[in-house]
Amino acid sequence: MTDTALPEPTPEQAALIARVRRMMLIAGLASALAVAVVLIAVGYRLYRGEGSPAAATTDITVTLPKGAKIVGTAVAGERLVLTLDIGGATEIRTFDAKTLKPAGKLRFVNEP
Repeated sequence: MTDTALPEPTPEQAALIARVRRMMLIAGLASALAVAVVLIAVGYRLYRGEGSPAAATTDITVTLPKGAKIVGTAVAGERLVLTLDIGGATEIRTFDAKTLKPAGKLRFVNEP
């Protein structure tokens, strides 16, 4: 079996081949960077620590003052809002909707 001899490329052909190789290298690096960015974004979405949905399904008991009545409930954004009547005074308690941890209290009392 005989090998066919390839003639040496001319300087113009050599410059064209080098240019094509350089363009292929740039395109390959850009593609690899794009794939890496997508994988990082997916990984970030999967593993970021915002709390899992399973945490909201756990049983939590909130103790109300003696004689308190729940007058109303609502959801405002990412907050659960409870309106309480405590011996004639109105109180609003807010909780984080995902973790059910207390977020704040607002009391309304009548002036004497």
